[in-house]
Amino acid sequence: MANDVLGSRRHFLKTAGLALGAGFIPTLAGYGSSGGSGRAGELTGRPLTLQGVQFGDMLADRAVVWSRSDGPARMVVEYGFKPDFSDAGTLPGPLALPGTDYTARLDLSGLPSGREVYVRVLFRDLDNPKIFSEPLYGRFRTAPEDRRDVRFLWSGDTCGQGWGINPDIGGMRIFEAMRRTAPDFFIHCGDSIYADSPIPESQIVPQTGAVWNNLVIPEVAKVAETLDEFRGRYKYNLLDDNLRRFNAEVPTVWLWDDHEITNNWSPSKDLGADPRYAEKSIAKLVERGRRAAFEYAPMRLPSADAAGRIYRKLSYGPLLDVFALDMRSYRGGNNCNDQARPGPETCYLGREQLDWLKAGLKRSAAVWKVIAADMPLGLQSLDGVDGRSRPQFESVANGDGPVRGREFELAELLAFLKREGIANTVWLTADVHYAAAHFYEPAKARFKDFEPFWEFVAGPLNAGSFGPHELDDTFGPQVIFQKASPVSNLSPLLGLQSFGQVDVDGRSGVMTVVLKDGEGNALYTGELVPAWRKRGPK
Repeated sequence: MANDVLGSRRHFLKTAGLALGAGFIPTLAGYGSSGGSGRAGELTGRPLTLQGVQFGDMLADRAVVWSRSDGPARMVVEYGFKPDFSDAGTLPGPLALPGTDYTARLDLSGLPSGREVYVRVLFRDLDNPKIFSEPLYGRFRTAPEDRRDVRFLWSGDTCGQGWGINPDIGGMRIFEAMRRTAPDFFIHCGDSIYADSPIPESQIVPQTGAVWNNLVIPEVAKVAETLDEFRGRYKYNLLDDNLRRFNAEVPTVWLWDDHEITNNWSPSKDLGADPRYAEKSIAKLVERGRRAAFEYAPMRLPSADAAGRIYRKLSYGPLLDVFALDMRSYRGGNNCNDQARPGPETCYLGREQLDWLKAGLKRSAAVWKVIAADMPLGLQSLDGVDGRSRPQFESVANGDGPVRGREFELAELLAFLKREGIANTVWLTADVHYAAAHFYEPAKARFKDFEPFWEFVAGPLNAGSFGPHELDDTFGPQVIFQKASPVSNLSPLLGLQSFGQVDVDGRSGVMTVVLKDGEGNALYTGELVPAWRKRGPK
């Protein structure tokens, strides 16, 4: 499968008269001529598209096409099913205007299932309709409706702890390693930016004394507080040639976590003692950061609630449904997480999202139900102490013992899956900056009313690596594999970046999960055999 797809892509690029890493992707030199994030198009007389093209939320009949102009323009999307665009149709897209930072997206619908779709994106100048940007090229494959092999990737954590785009090593090369696997799509499990982590021009790698040099722009020099500073973080990441090349070929399922706003944010976040922030209101930072995220994420913008909903289900044929969660927007404030009964303080997914997830899993006819989460379930993540010096928790996990606090939601979900006979659920996540495979086993758990399941952890993509977190025995997690840093914030130069790859065999339904390092070398491989028959409700 992978070789066939790569061959198709090579033919597409050759036919389009492009070369990987050259004309296909705007270069950093082109960006630099604009003097940072100003309007470079004023120098050329035509709109510029320096952030490339992205695809997202792909289904059997549609996908989101995203891009950005450097000034007012109208998006134009050409698409077809031949690499030379001889059968291409043209669709006028939305206006790219200041209110969305000149980003634009088109939900390209009415597509046939399981087909390669070739896309060309241009922006038409609003003052002179004869002037267009240079074209951006991309391709994706729509989801199938029949049984066939499926390959997808997941990871998280991009440009964290001051480790940004290092031109000395070729930028964020992990995205090129991922692109070469020819996946059908990619799940970004959150921390797609680090709004709270300034990126300096250089920093020393403590373990070796080497110098890590960063490409920098003004918006990453400090923590993000204004809307434009949040937007600048996304524009910064898209300076990377590897990432833009990856985006042009691999649709993304986008989640978010805390660093899209600030570290460990929740409604109770107190920035009063943090001198880096002049803006102390977490609500205002969330409003600005969320707006920037929605502008730059290649996701289908729903209207299920007033602010737009991040959690959603994406179907990929009879073998796979992906349930993308939001563990950030509906949680109560981070606290001691030790409540003896459920209540507002124990909310994590929130009632509406939890009920949606239960109903969706029950309705799903797919062999595998992948639950994409922004945080692991059984690893403890602390968030300081309260006024009585008791530890506060960022995570669901809260230490060994019976179900308490945020664990009530997870216990309810797991018991529901067992009661309804819903099999073949797999959790994929990131967040903790190391790779791991966890098996949750009722026989070793305090809470036993559930069926065993797997959770796989990957990342970071381009950030510091950290040591393993302490387990919480409530749901019986067992560490089957982990590769973690012996020290906190280990540089990406030292090789502990990672991503996960999942292959579902079209005939047998067997799922193979591979954790890979930043160069694409396998660290761990596990094979999961599906349970074909559901048990009826008890």
